[in-house]
Parts: sequence; C-alpha cells; structure tokens
Amino acid sequence: MDKNTEEFYNRLKVELDMSNTWPALYLYKFIVPSENDNVVRVEEAFDCMGAVIKTTKSRTGKFTSISVDVTMKDAQEIIDKYLEVSTIKGIISL
Repeated sequence: MDKNTEEFYNRLKVELDMSNTWPALYLYKFIVPSENDNVVRVEEAFDCMGAVIKTTKSRTGKFTSISVDVTMKDAQEIIDKYLEVSTIKGIISL
C-alpha cells in the first residue's frame, strides 16, 4: 500500500472511531464497470454478513453503482473490506 493510501485509511479509522459506537451500521458505495463479474465480486465480499445490497446500472449500462448497508464490528473491519474490494478492476469507492 502506498503512503497516501495508508494515510487516507489511518485518517478514516480515526474519524470512524470518533463518530461511531461499535458495532455500527455502515454504508459502502461503489461504482464498478458493468463488465465481467465485478458486481458479483462485490456482492460476494459481503456474503453471509447480513448486508442489504442495492445495485443500479448507469443510463448507458457501462457502470453499476452498488450500495451496501451492513453492520460492522469496528473501524478496522470497514477498512479491511475496502482493501478487499480494491482489487476489483475499475472499482471506485465513494
């Protein structure tokens, strides 16, 4: 992980810990290219976690937005999940 990415996640962890009592409901938002199995890979990352997942295709169908509402046990678990899905080609975390 590069230095900027590491600093971003360190700041995010501090902000999450300051603004939440754990466990807490967290909303992930992603945009992925609609090709291949990108949407399925995001859904599988949250499998068996009781997540509520909503997907919406863009007007052109080239991209899919994914919202994931899920209860997370702590800030590190949230960050770990971001890192896990960051390997999906073309994913954007919002």
